[in-house]
Amino acid sequence: MSSEHSRKPLAPIVVSAIGVVFGDIGTSPLYALKEIFNGHHPIPVTPDNILGVLSLVFWSIMALVTVKYVSVIMRADNRGEGGSLALLSLITENSRNRVVTWAVSLLGIFAAALFYGDSMITPAISVLSAVEGLEIVSPDFTRFVLPLTLVILTVLFFIQKRGTGTVGMFFGPVMIGWFAILGLLGILEIARHPDVLTALNPAYAIGFITHHPSLAFLALGSVVLSVTGGEALYTDMGHFGRFPIRLAWFGFVMPALVLNYFGQGALLLNEPAAIESPFFHLGPTWATIPLVILATLATVIASQAVISGAFSVARQAVQMGFLPRMLIVHTSGAEKGQIYVPFTNWTLYLAVVALVLGFKNSSNLAAAYGIAVTGTMLIDTILVAFVMVLLWRWHPVVVALVAGAFLAVDIAFFAANALKIPEGGWFPIAAGLVSFTVLTTWRRGRRLVRRELAKQGIPMSIFLTTLCDVHRVNGTAVFMTSSKEGVPAALLHNLKHNQVLHERVALVTVETTDTPHVNEMERIYMHRMSKGFLRIIIRYGFMEDPDIPLALESCKRYGESFDMMETTFYVSRETVIPGVLGRRISPWRARLFAFMSKNATSATDFFKIPNNRVVELGTQLVI
Repeated sequence: MSSEHSRKPLAPIVVSAIGVVFGDIGTSPLYALKEIFNGHHPIPVTPDNILGVLSLVFWSIMALVTVKYVSVIMRADNRGEGGSLALLSLITENSRNRVVTWAVSLLGIFAAALFYGDSMITPAISVLSAVEGLEIVSPDFTRFVLPLTLVILTVLFFIQKRGTGTVGMFFGPVMIGWFAILGLLGILEIARHPDVLTALNPAYAIGFITHHPSLAFLALGSVVLSVTGGEALYTDMGHFGRFPIRLAWFGFVMPALVLNYFGQGALLLNEPAAIESPFFHLGPTWATIPLVILATLATVIASQAVISGAFSVARQAVQMGFLPRMLIVHTSGAEKGQIYVPFTNWTLYLAVVALVLGFKNSSNLAAAYGIAVTGTMLIDTILVAFVMVLLWRWHPVVVALVAGAFLAVDIAFFAANALKIPEGGWFPIAAGLVSFTVLTTWRRGRRLVRRELAKQGIPMSIFLTTLCDVHRVNGTAVFMTSSKEGVPAALLHNLKHNQVLHERVALVTVETTDTPHVNEMERIYMHRMSKGFLRIIIRYGFMEDPDIPLALESCKRYGESFDMMETTFYVSRETVIPGVLGRRISPWRARLFAFMSKNATSATDFFKIPNNRVVELGTQLVI
């Protein structure tokens, strides 16, 4: 546990973790077994198949979640933070091989891209599967499932701008109630048919695979639904710490899930017809409506966690230079992690609505679900293998055995889900490719822009020698520049048009590090040059939001103070013109980059610079 988490009482952290981290995997019992036996590739509901599938589900949870994520990958934290981009930063920070860095960067970016596909499907399938419980009450309610699902999802996305702090206080208690009900329903059914517990023996999974290899392979495509959300344990590690998540998993969440799956299996052994919705048939008839309500609340919470995760990934991507600057709203003054990203929110909303209307039921959506999850898990295995070698210094044989075992399981699940590409698996792949293209185009375009600006710039030493006859006026000018060397274009344009300079000129560069957070004592680097010029580099971690006025206050310890009423900020806004010939980027990507650059949030808003103290100067660049 990080020092920040260790100072807080353990119980509230564990409760909060149960409410946020486990929502996705916690709602999988709604549709996992139903999809295995009654989905696009149905498995015959026979006693041997039921026990074999249950064994597969249990050992998949143990292998992919308990061993892989909880026991191994969660050790690979980047200063307490988790997730694909944090893992990417951790590897690139420690790798000196350019080929490795390039390959790992592409994998990390694609994992982040797949996450967006996952974050579109999760709210749709979760809420839809919960509301479909109304069909168990009466077939007459079937026509209300889609409209009610859309209403719930619309309300969920519309309240994002108000923040989740108040609602979030109820997440933990509601999810604790949800997992308690999962376990209780499972126990009651297992008590009637305790022989179902024999499926804990891995021999049943092995026997199912060896006797029915084709059925087992098809089943894997749906068995993966029982572990969706397992990657969230690692992604959300920075919010709650490693120990509280592990404690919640081993002490409460995993037992509740296993009990419910085995309870559903016990029900199917006795009543195969219950396969139409084994979860809702677990409870007594009078409890169906309360179960639908509780399931809907749980799926809304699971969706909220994924949406918040998408906001967090968007912020990381902006800070690390994979996305243009965009508006990021802090919805809580007390909790740094509570943010709202309008563009991400409405993009997800439109995609979720399209998915619900296009796929119409949870079974169809299940076909689209597995690809994104298995793809992310596969990439995480490859990335953590690099961590084993570069950071943990494990023996190559140990790395080959451990990572190879994880990789074999991941490839099997991914291959089984690849069969569902025509039935819906194409969607997360398409969403991932679009996101990947956007992320890589922006990064490539920014590199070309910096290169072009460097060509137009002149060395600082030469520039300073030409200032003898320039008129100087009172006050301070701050020139924002992406380069730590040379003269900013905004400074040259200002001098050319106004022919004056302030008596003190600060050249400020914001630098994002490979670490989530930067120590306050290491945030500012200042270099005094001649003729009243300062070079200031402000460093932020990829989980932090830049605040230039606040950072400049820290310069007091270097003997420099900045009065905002006497300081003028100069910001350069590049207008990118796509080139056609002789450029190192394809024309269509150049046009995409130019479009993103034009619609990026202004540096003034992004860096929290007072609007009444800013002068914006334009520069045209051809890439």
